[in-house]
Amino acid sequence: MANKRRAKITALGRYVPPRVVTNHDLEKMVETNHNWIVERTGIHERHWVEKGTPSSELAVKAIDDLLKRRGIEADEIELIVVATVTPDMFFPSTACVIQNKIRATRAWGFDISAACSSFLYALTTGAQFIESGQHKKVLVVGSDVMTSILNPEDRTTLILFGDGAGAVLLEPCEEGEEDYGILDYHHEIDGSGGEHLFMPGGGSLNPPSHETVDKKMHYVHQNGQAVFKFAVRKMEELSTNMLAKNNLTGDDIGCFIAHQANLRIIDATAKKAGLAPEKVIKNIHKYGNTTAATIPLAIGDAIEDGKLKKGDLVLFAAVGAGFTSGCVLARWAY
Repeated sequence: MANKRRAKITALGRYVPPRVVTNHDLEKMVETNHNWIVERTGIHERHWVEKGTPSSELAVKAIDDLLKRRGIEADEIELIVVATVTPDMFFPSTACVIQNKIRATRAWGFDISAACSSFLYALTTGAQFIESGQHKKVLVVGSDVMTSILNPEDRTTLILFGDGAGAVLLEPCEEGEEDYGILDYHHEIDGSGGEHLFMPGGGSLNPPSHETVDKKMHYVHQNGQAVFKFAVRKMEELSTNMLAKNNLTGDDIGCFIAHQANLRIIDATAKKAGLAPEKVIKNIHKYGNTTAATIPLAIGDAIEDGKLKKGDLVLFAAVGAGFTSGCVLARWAY
C-alpha cells in the first residue's frame, strides 16, 4: 500500500456562458426590481446558457481552460469526479459524457449530487484517492445549468441562479510540502430539510407525466425563509468549529471562500468567524448562485485579485439542498 500523502490543488479552469442577464432584464420577465434583488441577495447579474446547452458542455470548456493552464493532456487524468445537480441526463453519468468529450482515455469517474455543497464533497472525495496513493491526477468538476430547472414564472427562484462551471486538478503534495494541500474537512447532511428545497418531478417517486409537467414539478421548489435560516446557522457553525478544531482564529485565515448563495449569509458567517472583510471573497453580484460552480469561480476571482496566494490558509464553506453542508481547510499550493 502506498504511503498516504496530502492532496493539493495545482490548477483551475472556469467557464461561464457569454449571455449576461441583469436584474433589469428580469424586471421584464417577472414582477421584481433591481433594488429589491440587490438588497435581499447581493446579485446584480448572472450568466445564462442558450436553451439546450447541457452541463457537460460548460464543464468541458472549464476543463480545457484547466488543461491549458497546467500544460497537461486529458489522457493523463485518472479520475473525474463531477459535482452537479443538473446532469445531462439520468444516465450515463455526466462524468462519462465528459470523459468521452475530452478523450480522457485512462480515466474512470462518477457524479456527486449534493446541490450547493457538491463541489466541496467532490473535492474531498477526490482527495481520498490522492491520499491513498491510488491516483496522481484527479479532476474535480462543478458544473450546473440551473436555468434548465427554473420556473420562468417564479420570481423567488428565477432571480437567484446562474449557469457556470469550474474545475480543479488534484495532485499529491511533493517533498517539503507537508503543510500544504487539503488539511481538514467536515461534512454533514440533515435530510429533514429536504422538504424546503427540492425538485419533486422526474425521479422514481414522481416519474415524468402530463400531470407532473402541468403541476410544474420539474422545477426548483424552495421555502426561502427556512433555507436562509438553516444556511446562516450551519455555515457559521461549521466555519467556527473548523477554526477551533485546528487551533486557529480568523486572523490566521488568508482567504474565506463560501458558496455564493446570498451576500447576507456570507457576511454573517465571516463576522462570526472573525474574518476581516478583505479576506472574504464575494462574486455573487456578477454570477448569482451557480450551485456546484460557485466555489471554483470564486477561487479564480480570488487568484486574479491577488487575494489568494501560495501559502495562504483558505477556508471553504457551503450549504445546500438536502440539507447538505460542508467545510474544508486547505493551504494553497500555487
